[in-house]
Amino acid sequence: MVDATPVTLALDGRVWGCIDFLSDLHLQATEPSTQRAFLNHLGQTPAQALFILGDLFEVWVGDDLLNDPKGAFEQSCVQALAQASQRLALFWLPGNRDFLTGSAFARACGATPLAETCRLQLPHEVCLLSHGDALCLQDHDYMAFRRQVRSPQWQAQFLAQPLKHRLALARQMRQQSQARQMTLAGDADVDPEAAREILRQAGATHLIHGHTHRPGDHDLGAGMRRTVLSDWRLDGLPTRAQVLRWQAGAPGWHRLAVTG
Repeated sequence: MVDATPVTLALDGRVWGCIDFLSDLHLQATEPSTQRAFLNHLGQTPAQALFILGDLFEVWVGDDLLNDPKGAFEQSCVQALAQASQRLALFWLPGNRDFLTGSAFARACGATPLAETCRLQLPHEVCLLSHGDALCLQDHDYMAFRRQVRSPQWQAQFLAQPLKHRLALARQMRQQSQARQMTLAGDADVDPEAAREILRQAGATHLIHGHTHRPGDHDLGAGMRRTVLSDWRLDGLPTRAQVLRWQAGAPGWHRLAVTG
């Protein structure tokens, strides 16, 4: 279960009149259209704050990618984030694909790292931000895998391996994950009662998350709701890429389609 004692960020409406939320871009060198759309959005968004809620990269095998020729693609994305951070507040919450991002990654991006859940105080509601994978309780195989790879022992052993070995292992794990996704149905979705419980514990009413690649809006009852962010997929069919935007006053929340 996600830690229900999240860090709280209070919105200063004079500074953040427009906020963008996105996740699940799965950036990788073999999908240039998705990267191009992301870079264009970074350069053009009017938002004063950007929250990235995990899986920005298809895989992240360690912060030493920042200083190795094998990480040239990732470095180009990080440089774009660093440029954007000069004019907007940038926040980073790792996902299940890039949970190995560390302090060096955050510094290079100019991003403020967030805890696994973050409580965001807006003028008229309290939001809870999460990647969402820890709430997919019926996906028992994934939850067991998650416990393993989030352990300090596993991470220390993995990061101790040479970079080329980690990249090869990551490719193998991605192939296994893609094959497994074909067999999943509702098990890969967020458990509604778990979502309600974490909102109650956090004193929030609006859960915003990604991970499931099922963008939508869900009424959880008792004045609570769940908003699922869009994944980005612009190098295949069907295409999809959206940003969730909050603006002070009208129209409040809306989804913005992004093109390549």
